[in-house]
Amino acid sequence: QVQLVESGGGLVQPGGSLRLACAASDQYFSSYAFGWFRQAPGKEREFVAAITWLGETTSYADSVKSRFTISRDNLKRTVFLQMDSLKPEDTAVYSCAARLFTIATAADDYKYWGQGTQVTVSS
Repeated sequence: QVQLVESGGGLVQPGGSLRLACAASDQYFSSYAFGWFRQAPGKEREFVAAITWLGETTSYADSVKSRFTISRDNLKRTVFLQMDSLKPEDTAVYSCAARLFTIATAADDYKYWGQGTQVTVSS
């Protein structure tokens, strides 16, 4: 059982930056691919970004491409989501998820989930 804990959310002005972190408990952290998803009030959960177990391949939603960067530190068992040039439409609860090895963009393909962290972009 992999436990995931997100941190780093908060309130930021449009154009600002935040760095989210997802800490994992499993000793086999390096075997997992990770994804970030978000859900805004009244909307369905949507894919944001994902990274493979080796970190050699990443994938991004078109809406965040060139603004967000996903990365991982296997020694610290942590996955990061650097969010720059934030927009009000990025406001949502952001959750990280894990699955073995390969990335996926569908939420149903991920087995383990964190509780989420709130990101609010507002002036």
